[in-house]
Amino acid sequence: MREIVRIADTDLDGRKPIRYALLGIKGIGHSLAHMITVVFHEKTKTPWGMKLGEITEEQEEVLEEIVKNLPRYVPHWALNTQKDWETGKDLHVVGKDLDTKEMLVLKRLANIKSYRGLRRMWGLKVRGQRTRTHGRKNKQRMTRKKRK
Repeated sequence: MREIVRIADTDLDGRKPIRYALLGIKGIGHSLAHMITVVFHEKTKTPWGMKLGEITEEQEEVLEEIVKNLPRYVPHWALNTQKDWETGKDLHVVGKDLDTKEMLVLKRLANIKSYRGLRRMWGLKVRGQRTRTHGRKNKQRMTRKKRK
């Protein structure tokens, strides 16, 4: 049994069951981890409750392939990038690519001067929350950063 298994450029705990070990990958939550585990068990015919460190190299490659090509295996509503701005395809971005993708989206919103982009730039609430009495703490920190 291996202690650490590397999937999607992330070191995962091999002592945990597959479903819970996948939660260590940024961009994969509980429901998506369950969907990935179901697909993995259907493809490899492994028993449920198997630890991540107990899978073989071939099974690890299958799991890696499922995580890298999620739009093939899960419904489109479970993906984190539906109808991508540049390609128009449904994608699921994980790991370091997720941070990069999020930064590019926020930069695009700020450049086109959309309402969401401007509110993000100013450090204000974006989704209609109340600002008169709440959300003052982080705004103060944001303005200090901008002045420097």
